[in-house]
Amino acid sequence: MPAERKPMRYGHSEGHTDVCFDDTGKYIVTSGSDGDVRIWESLDDDDPKSINVGEKVHSLALKSGKLVTAVSNNTVQIHTFPEGDPDGILTRFTTNANHVTFNSIGSRVAAGSSDFMVKVVEVSDSSQQKTLRGHDGPVLSVAFDPKDEFLGSSSCDGTVAVWKIEDQVQVSNWKILQKSNDISNAKSLCRLAWQPGRAKLLAVPLDTTVQLYERDSWNHVGTLSDDFITHPVNVVTWSPCGKFLAAGTIGGFLTVWDVETKLCVEREKHEKGYTVCGLAWHPSGGQIAYTDTEGCLGLLDGVSASSSSSASTKSSNKMTADKDVRSYDDLFDGDEDGLLEENMSETRSPAKNPVDDDDDDDLMPATGRPRNRGAFLDDDENSLDAASVKLGSDKFGDDDGGSTILPAVTPAVPRPIYEGPMPTPPQKPFQPGSTPSHLMHRFMVWNSVGIVRGYNDEQDNAIDVEFHDTAVHHAMHLTNSLGHSLADLSQEAVLLACEATDELASKLQCLHFSSWDTNKEWMVDLPKGEEVKALCLGQGWAAAATSAQLVRVFSIGGVQREVFCLPGPVVCMAGHGEQIVIVYHRGTGFDGEQALGIQLLNFGLKKRQVIHGEPLSLSKKSYLSWLGFTAEGTPCFVDSEGVVRMLNRSLGNTWTPVCNTRENCKGKSDHNWVVGVHENPQQLRCIPCKGSRFPPTLPRPAVTILPFKLPLCQTTTEKGQMEEQYWRSVLFHNHFDFLSSSGYEIDEEAKNQAQKEQQELLMKMFALSCKLEREFRCVELAELMTQNVVTLAIRYASRSRRMALAQRLSELALEKAAIEQRGEEQEEEEPEYASARRASGYSREAGERGESRQWSLREPQEEEVCEEEDGQQQMDTEEAVESRKASGINPFNKLANSPEKPSPKPSSKEGRVNPFKVSGTGKPNGVSSGQPRVSNVLDTMTASGRKPSLMGNSGVKQSKGPVLKPLVPRPKSKTQATLLQMGSSRVASKRQEEREPAPQPERQRNTDGGSPAPLSDNSENRKPKTGFQLWLEENRKSILADNPDLDETDVVKEAMGRFRALSAEDRLAWTDRAKGGQLPQVADLKKRKREDDESEEGANNGQNERENNLKKKKPLDATAKLSAFAFNKD
Repeated sequence: MPAERKPMRYGHSEGHTDVCFDDTGKYIVTSGSDGDVRIWESLDDDDPKSINVGEKVHSLALKSGKLVTAVSNNTVQIHTFPEGDPDGILTRFTTNANHVTFNSIGSRVAAGSSDFMVKVVEVSDSSQQKTLRGHDGPVLSVAFDPKDEFLGSSSCDGTVAVWKIEDQVQVSNWKILQKSNDISNAKSLCRLAWQPGRAKLLAVPLDTTVQLYERDSWNHVGTLSDDFITHPVNVVTWSPCGKFLAAGTIGGFLTVWDVETKLCVEREKHEKGYTVCGLAWHPSGGQIAYTDTEGCLGLLDGVSASSSSSASTKSSNKMTADKDVRSYDDLFDGDEDGLLEENMSETRSPAKNPVDDDDDDDLMPATGRPRNRGAFLDDDENSLDAASVKLGSDKFGDDDGGSTILPAVTPAVPRPIYEGPMPTPPQKPFQPGSTPSHLMHRFMVWNSVGIVRGYNDEQDNAIDVEFHDTAVHHAMHLTNSLGHSLADLSQEAVLLACEATDELASKLQCLHFSSWDTNKEWMVDLPKGEEVKALCLGQGWAAAATSAQLVRVFSIGGVQREVFCLPGPVVCMAGHGEQIVIVYHRGTGFDGEQALGIQLLNFGLKKRQVIHGEPLSLSKKSYLSWLGFTAEGTPCFVDSEGVVRMLNRSLGNTWTPVCNTRENCKGKSDHNWVVGVHENPQQLRCIPCKGSRFPPTLPRPAVTILPFKLPLCQTTTEKGQMEEQYWRSVLFHNHFDFLSSSGYEIDEEAKNQAQKEQQELLMKMFALSCKLEREFRCVELAELMTQNVVTLAIRYASRSRRMALAQRLSELALEKAAIEQRGEEQEEEEPEYASARRASGYSREAGERGESRQWSLREPQEEEVCEEEDGQQQMDTEEAVESRKASGINPFNKLANSPEKPSPKPSSKEGRVNPFKVSGTGKPNGVSSGQPRVSNVLDTMTASGRKPSLMGNSGVKQSKGPVLKPLVPRPKSKTQATLLQMGSSRVASKRQEEREPAPQPERQRNTDGGSPAPLSDNSENRKPKTGFQLWLEENRKSILADNPDLDETDVVKEAMGRFRALSAEDRLAWTDRAKGGQLPQVADLKKRKREDDESEEGANNGQNERENNLKKKKPLDATAKLSAFAFNKD
C-alpha cells in the first residue's frame, strides 16, 4: 500500500489527545490536555484556529456543525463549528466524562463517565436524556450503532456491553477485558467502533488483536491480528466504505486490515514510537489522521491507493481516462483543492457510488494532490514532490486494464523531483510577554513594570492595567471599544494598537499617564493598508513596526519623529531607555530553521546603530519566544527551546547563552514563561507552566526565580564551577562600563565588590592550578589579574617553592606595569582641557569624540567663577608644558644648584623608569619598597575595592607642569564636580609650603605668609594669577569691543582661542611675567642662578625633595595614589 507518512506536527501539550474530521473532510480537529481544541485546515497549517474549552479535554466529537467536548469540569459542552462559539452544556456527571460520540445523523450524543454511567442526550433538547446503568467501573468508550438502535460501551470492570437505547437495558455483555480501577490504569482505551453502512460488525480492541462481533446475534465472528503488533491495541476506526479497519497501538504501530480477507494491507510505525490515542479516517477514505500522547498530530496519506483491487473495472477505466488531465493539474500549485476534488468526484463520490457489496469504490485515491509546496516554489516545474509522482505511477502500474494507453501519458513521468530541504514557514509577529491573541482572557503584556490583561467575552471587552509598584500609578480599567490586540507598558505610558477593519484604519493609542498636563491621551491613524504588527516604549519615545516594513517613532507626547525601513517583515521589538531592539525576517529558513535578523539602535543624543542586522542566534529548529532588555539595559532573548541569550558588549556585541529554562522543568511539556531578567542581582524571573507554553490569567500565576548558568564544560568539577562563576560575573557586570560610558550614575560599591569577587576567584583558580602543578595555566590566569593581585600570586608561588613560576609572574608584572604606564602617557598626550571638561561634567558627547576643542557647557547653571577657574588652570597647564618643551630641562628640578639628587626625568617611551628598581632601594622616607608593597596589596584585597586603573591615573598628571590636576572619575553631581575642580586647583599653591591635614588652613596660611605672588582681589578666585589671566585682564576690553554681546563664559572661550593663537615665545613671556614675582621656576627655566636669601633657598630645597619622593612613590603604589586623591578631594 503506497501510503505516505507525513512528518508529525506539534499540536498540544503532553498528555491525552483526540482527533476527528469534519463532515466534509476539509478540517482536522484535535483536542488535548491543555484544554484547547485546534482546527487545522491541513497538516501544514501553521496557524490553526484554537478554541479554549476548559482546563483539559478528554474527548471530542464533531457532526453537523456541532462540536462536543468532554472537559475536566465534569461536563459535556457544545460549541458551534467552525466558529467555536459556546452553545451550552449538554450534560453533567459527578466525575470526568471519558468519551463522547455522535450518532450517524448527529441528533444524539452518547457520553461515558468515570462514575460508571452512560448518558444519551438529544442535541436539540438536552433535557431529554437516557441514563444507562450497569457497569461496575469507569466507562472507557461508547459507540453508536449506525442504525441508532444499539449502543456499545467498554468499561474498566473488564466488560464490553451492548445496550438497547430505547429500553435502556443491556442486550449483551462480554467479560473479555482486563479489569482496572481507573482509566489511567487501564491496559488500553478500548475504543469501540461499529461498521458503517450495513452495521454488521462491532470491532472491539482486545490485547494485540481486534475482535469482531456480529450484530443481532452478538456472536464472535472473526479476529484481526498481525505478527508485528506487540503492544495492546488502543483505538480502532472503520473506513467510510466499511471494508477496511485501522488500528493504533500503545507502541505506536498503525495497521490497516482488509476485513473480508482479514489480511493486513498497510503497516506504519510512529516516527518516535509514542502511543497512538486518537485515530480518524477521512470521509473520502484517502487519509488517516492520528494523535499521540505527546500532543503531536500525524497523517497517513494515500492509504487506499492500492487497496482498491476489488474495485470495479469501470472505476479503473475512469481513473485512467482522467489521468491525463489530473497529471497536468498537479503542475499548478495555485489550483484550489476543491477543483481537484470536483474532478475526481465521478470515481469516489459517496453520492454517486452508494455503499453496497458489489460496487464500492469509496477507497479510490482521495488525495488528489500532495502537500502544497507552491507557497515557496512558485512557477517551478519542481513543485511536485515525490509522493505525487509515486501516486500517479501507482494508478497505472497496478491496473492492467488500462495498460494499453500508457504510452500516451508516459512523458509526465520523467519530470524532475525536488528532494532538497523544505522551506520553513516564517514565524508570525508577536508581542514579548503576551499570550496568544485567540484566547478570550489573555496577557497582552507582562514585563518588569506591570501587567496588561485583555478580556473579550460575552460580558466584557476591556483591558486592565496593573503596576507592580503602585507608586508609579494606580491600576486602570480601560474599555476596549476599538479591539486593541497589542500593548506595551512603561513607567511613563501605556501603548495600545488595533488591527484595521473594513471601515477603520489601524490605530496607535497612547495613554501618557505621567504627563503633567490634563490631556494624557493621543491617537494616530496609520495610512490605509498599513497595520501595526509590533510596538514598544522607551524613555520619552514610542515606536511601532508596521506591515509596510516601516518603523515609526513618536515622542511620548505624540510628536512624529523618525521613520525608517526594515529589511524584512518584523517579528517583534522591545525598548529600554534610549535603546530599541528589532527582530525581523532576513529571508526564508529551511529545515525548520528561522532566518531572523536583529538591529539595535540608540536614540540618545548621538543616534547610532549598534547592531547592523546580524543574524539572530537561535537553537536548532527553534523560533523566537521572548525579546527584551535586562533591568540594567542589556538586550537578551529566549527561543522556543528555553535558551536565554544575552548580549556580550565586551566581545564585539556577540550573544552568550546564560540559562536553559528547560533544565528546570520536570516534564517534557512543561515550560517557563519569561517575564523579566536582572543582572544585579542575577535573576531570571519566569512563570512555570505545567503542560503548556504560557500561563492562564486566572488564577494569578506565581513568579519564580531561576539561576543563571553559562554552558561551560565540566561544571561539576571545582575548576569548572569557578570558571563558570568568574566568566558569569564578568558578563553580568559589563553593564557598569556601558552605563558609565553612557553618562548614567552607577553603583560604585557594587562594581568594586564585583571586581573583588572576580579577583578572588582568579586567585582561587591560581591556587588550584598550583596544587595540580599546572604552572603554564597559572601564568594564563595571572594575565587576567590586576597588577596588585599578580603580586599576591608571586608571594603564593614563592611560598609554594615554585621559583620558576614566580620568575614568570615577575616578568608578567613588569609587562603589566609597562602597559599601565603607556596608557598613562597616552592620557598625558590628550589635551588637558578635554580631560578637565570630562571630569567637570561638560559635554559628554564631545568628550567621547575627543575631536572638538570648543567647550560645550553641560550645566549652564554652574557658577561662572568655577568655569573661569577651570579654563585658567587649563591654560596654565599648557603654558607649563610649552615652557618645558622650550627649555628642555626637568621642570621638577626647581633649583639648578640644589644639593639634593636630581629628580627622575618624566616618563617617556625612550626612558622608562623601572618601578621594581625603585621599590628595591629600601629608602626609609616613604618610597615604596618590597615588603611595604606586599602589605599594601593585601590591604587592597581586603579593604580597597577601587580599580587600579582608576587609581593609577590619579597621579600621572603631576608630571606635566607646575599645576597638578589629577584625573578623577566622572562626578555624580554638579556639586561634586565643583569640589573636584576646587580641590585640584589648590595643588599649585601646595608646592610652596608643607602639606597640612586639610587644604583650607593650608590655603589660608599661604595667604597670611605673604607669598610674593600677587593675589586677585576677587574673593572667588583665591589662587595665583597665571599668564592667561594677566593677558585676559589687559585684552578684555578689546574682546568686548569686538564682540559686545558675549557673556562672561563666552568671553573666556574667546580669550582662550586668542591666547592659543599667540606664538610660543609670547605665551612664555606672559607666563614669566605672571610667575616672576612669586615662584623660582622662571629663573630655573631660563637657567639663571637664584639670588634669594639662604633661608628661602633651604625651604625650597626641602619642598623639592618632598616633591621628588612623591613622584617616585605615586606611579608605584596604587593605595598611596588613592590616598593622595582622597586627600586632595577633601
